[in-house]
Amino acid sequence: MPRLDETRELLRDALAGRCYGRAAVVSSFGAESAVLLHLVSTIAPDAPVIFLETGKLFAETLAYRDRLTEHLGLTDVRSVRPDPGVIGRADAEGELWLRDPDRCCWHRKVEPLEEALEGFDAWINGRKRHHGAARASLPPMETAADGRTKINALAGWAAADIIAYFTAHALPRHPLEARGYRSIGCAVCTAPVAADAPVRAGRWAGLAKTECGIHAVPAAPSRREAA
Repeated sequence: MPRLDETRELLRDALAGRCYGRAAVVSSFGAESAVLLHLVSTIAPDAPVIFLETGKLFAETLAYRDRLTEHLGLTDVRSVRPDPGVIGRADAEGELWLRDPDRCCWHRKVEPLEEALEGFDAWINGRKRHHGAARASLPPMETAADGRTKINALAGWAAADIIAYFTAHALPRHPLEARGYRSIGCAVCTAPVAADAPVRAGRWAGLAKTECGIHAVPAAPSRREAA
């Protein structure tokens, strides 16, 4: 893990508020999330960790969130849900993901994250270049459209680095990995993939969509069309 010292230094600076202002961690508690969360727990176990509970997640992900939170001793995991009034108007039948997945992500992830990040100047995430596509040239830090600093703490970590860290620290794996899920989001938009497929091939399979919107934000559906 040649990048471990640099990653720890970056996280120490961010979590201490020395360089970027007040920072939160945003985690999906997905297939590789335990690495970043473990690093955070060794530096600041009381760091705020935002988890977007969309209402469409796998039960296994919710159980994994609880298991990792306890295992790592994280004391400020915030499970953030979408506004029930918005969902009631925009997705009363729960099938918006079929008709307009961008708008579904907007109401269930983008808007709740915007609200959850109020009062924070920066946020830390676990995206990596080895995931490919738009992430292939990911910088360690960037400025988001809202002016916040986005810290891509594991940007330079290779797949082998992730595996080695899991092994070195005996971290529990997401239970769906054993069933072929290599990148895990909402249950309705995530599929298992072959071992030699791209990491994120199971996300919105068959669609041009590759991101939920919290990183590559599309034109706001909620502003084009009232919910």
